[in-house]
Amino acid sequence: MANMNPKRNEMPVQEPSVRNRNFDEVALGYTEAQAIDEAKRCLNCKNMPCVSGCPVKIHIPAFIAKVAEGDFEGAYQIISEASSLPAVCGRVCPQERQCESKCVRGIKGEPVAIGRLERFVADRHNATADLSAVQRPLPNGHKVAVIGSGPSGLTCAGDLAKKGYDVTVFEALHLAGGVLVYGIPEFRLPKSIVQREIDGLTALGVKVETNVVIGKTISIDELIGEYGFEAVFIGTGAGLPKFMHIPGENLKGVYSANEFLTRINLMKAYRESSDTPVLHAKRVAVVGGGNVAMDAARCAKRLGADVCVVYRRGMEELPARREEVEHAVEEGIVFKTLTNPTEILGYNNPDDRRDPKNGSVCGMTCVEMELGEPDASGRRRPVEKADSAFTLDVDCVIMALGTSPNPLIKSTTEGLATESWGGIVADEHGKTSRDGIYAGGDAVTGAATVILAMGAGKTAAASIDDYLQQK
Repeated sequence: MANMNPKRNEMPVQEPSVRNRNFDEVALGYTEAQAIDEAKRCLNCKNMPCVSGCPVKIHIPAFIAKVAEGDFEGAYQIISEASSLPAVCGRVCPQERQCESKCVRGIKGEPVAIGRLERFVADRHNATADLSAVQRPLPNGHKVAVIGSGPSGLTCAGDLAKKGYDVTVFEALHLAGGVLVYGIPEFRLPKSIVQREIDGLTALGVKVETNVVIGKTISIDELIGEYGFEAVFIGTGAGLPKFMHIPGENLKGVYSANEFLTRINLMKAYRESSDTPVLHAKRVAVVGGGNVAMDAARCAKRLGADVCVVYRRGMEELPARREEVEHAVEEGIVFKTLTNPTEILGYNNPDDRRDPKNGSVCGMTCVEMELGEPDASGRRRPVEKADSAFTLDVDCVIMALGTSPNPLIKSTTEGLATESWGGIVADEHGKTSRDGIYAGGDAVTGAATVILAMGAGKTAAASIDDYLQQK
């Protein structure tokens, strides 16, 4: 019998006063009974509007129907036909703006909790699956290199491996996973989950080479010429941080969110024994309003700081996921909206008062803003209020202003067309200006979401397959 409750099943979570002091996962996952009850809210629409909102085109009504029947493994098999990283997507994909935004149940109530059901199904499968029993496809004799082990690279590698390609993924860092391991905190995406998804791909035959910086260790031309790869996919992401270029950004205690999160997530800087520590600040300001800003703020809170998020627009304009903003507020993080920094203040010692050129952070000058007419992005443009300057008492500033692609690949690969801002030029199929070289994800679009990067990796894999089958 269908469940016509207009409200979805709530996700069990850690209490805010407990979770803001640990790095354990915040969301605890549905029980079997909750998953079945939520699945019964799906109307199994014939035109499947939810699928149109999914970048990797999971057959959502079909997998949810299996959950409603209690056939969780059957549900997983349907998801895995389209997605190589279901346990990841179920946690970090912005379903509220994609599949769930198209759900008919959302017209007069809350949409079906598609992401929560995907997470449940993937976790259930991963808890019992025997990777040693995975059947590898028959080799087709073709060899493909994938640069970058983030969501676009892993998706491309997985789709090609399923077709029998000999795939090697090259990762610059010492652990595979890209932004999934260095960017997203443990409390949102446990690294054991990421590793389990990667283990599933290696069971299919994907090889992963870490500590290989393409463009330094090996060039793309060498991959093709000396190593015999017939096609290359570039999924190197966008890891070059942006700054405001205001006075004081060179002070001790100023981080890019990229560095701060990498130290926390990849290097485990929150542990006392860490070889890569971070400043255990008392008062932290995080500048920015996206998901990365929320991640940085919530990490700083867990390290014991009083944390504020400084954002030049209002709460309604925050680009971060609503759930992440709500969790941050619950955890005690203060939002100073309609506020923009103009200078970071520092000192060398207590007798050397605020000298913005030297020493450590001791404050940040800000101005109040108000929203004017819409800008090119369609959002109302923030305008500075006259005579509104004030100082925030902080000893650490984290800049979470976005990222751009690292220029290493474009600077070492002849004939590879790039945009003026650094992105690689690729068409809708992932083809670049070089024959046999494909690209996708943040390396092409600039910083975006995990699921959009996965969609790009999937598209490129199909294009590479077409290209090599015609050779």
